[in-house]
Amino acid sequence: MSGSPRSTSVSTLPRRAKTAALLAMSGLMIAVTAACGLASGSTPPFTVQPGSIKPVDALKGVKVTVGSKEFTEQVILGYIIEYSLMAAGANVRDLTSIVGSRSTRDSQIEGQVDVTYEYTGTGWINYLGNEKPIPDERKQFEAVRDEDLKKNGLVWTAPAPMNNTYALAANKATVEKTGVKTLSDYAALVNRDPGAARTCLETEFRSRQDGFPGMARVYGFPVTKAQVSILQTGIIYSATANGGQCAFGEVFTTDGRIQALDLQILTDDKKFFPNYNAAIVMRKQFALDHPDIAKVMAPVSDKLTNAAITAMNREVDVDGQEPATVARNWMISQGFVKA
Repeated sequence: MSGSPRSTSVSTLPRRAKTAALLAMSGLMIAVTAACGLASGSTPPFTVQPGSIKPVDALKGVKVTVGSKEFTEQVILGYIIEYSLMAAGANVRDLTSIVGSRSTRDSQIEGQVDVTYEYTGTGWINYLGNEKPIPDERKQFEAVRDEDLKKNGLVWTAPAPMNNTYALAANKATVEKTGVKTLSDYAALVNRDPGAARTCLETEFRSRQDGFPGMARVYGFPVTKAQVSILQTGIIYSATANGGQCAFGEVFTTDGRIQALDLQILTDDKKFFPNYNAAIVMRKQFALDHPDIAKVMAPVSDKLTNAAITAMNREVDVDGQEPATVARNWMISQGFVKA
């Protein structure tokens, strides 16, 4: 995922027009300023008080810029970092919703972002250039941690159990009609009847080696034979649920719309897709200067299960709540902070 896998808007389902306009403006401003350096960040939308996260003397007043990519889950995770460090006493700056994985990564390497949640699969394949994922989640994290520190001076720490990996999905009618339940079944259908396997993808997944091209290679069908439409992520979910334009669609396994729209995930029977566990990432010198950040974030990451993040994603993408509100409510519910 371009992050996890994704790199799309926070939500394309109906939401308040004002919010959509603000998000669009924010994304445009970040895209325009990317070439000459991102802005220094803004004040987080809410303040919180210490809960189980107590003030840390060494973090009092320390300026910390928190970044994220622009899709729903990443924005939520960015706010979770912000509220955590705010409760610990840091002077937090908000730089969530950076457009694209590469822009987010570059902003951190260049020192414009201090802390972010990144995904192990994205780090291992997209950033570090490895072709084969490591099936064991812990070993995958350790491999990314060690190689990214050595090559790029980035520290990976506080991994979460949540694993937001890629998948293809279809509605029940399509599954029953085609008999496709696994990615091997899907590949056979593409080879046999490409028109029956109309597939909707986002732009980044269409070109990433941990995305559609790599999947096609492993599962044995010509990537050019598949009938593909490129859509925004939110549209893919609804179009796949309708089954017209998209018989199959690219999805992310912690997205709340899968359950809400009653989509069925195709089994990755050859285990092609990597693990995408979220983990805290910082530059080496920043991590050395502020070791308490990893300590503050570790218990928060421990609570970020698939069930927890899927529920939060659904509150945004299905129920229309704001990512900042959803993140704060979750932090409060877990006792990490108080309103």
